[in-house]
Amino acid sequence: MTLQTGNPAPEFTLPDENGDIVRLADLSGQRVVLYFYPKDDTSGCTAEACGIRDQFPHFQTQNAKVLGVSPDDSQSHLAFKQKYSLPFALLADTGQTVAEAYGARGPRGTKRITFVIDEQGHIQHVFDKVSPAEHAEELLAILEK
Repeated sequence: MTLQTGNPAPEFTLPDENGDIVRLADLSGQRVVLYFYPKDDTSGCTAEACGIRDQFPHFQTQNAKVLGVSPDDSQSHLAFKQKYSLPFALLADTGQTVAEAYGARGPRGTKRITFVIDEQGHIQHVFDKVSPAEHAEELLAILEK
């Protein structure tokens, strides 16, 4: 089951690409763009990440913390982040427990789905059909409302 607009966002605690722990509770008071993707350094995932990278200053002006989540480990995330100069954290959900909590785990692994979480920790918007090349612009349109 996928979360719906208005639902509380499930709490999570995951390591980022440097092994630092990121908790949703620590991000209270700012919007969070939590995007799930299948695998580092694949064509669709790279297009999605680089699109967000290219628009990143606009995400910052909207008080939005961007977090990418996949089942890859921190070492893989670090290589992906460095290769494409990604300015946001990539979280290692190696057990796919957070993907499961958010309804982003499918029969073939993590699905491409994004959640915009408001300042109070509730789901503001769900993108369950993501087009990697246009996703950054779609996200900004929601954030700017």
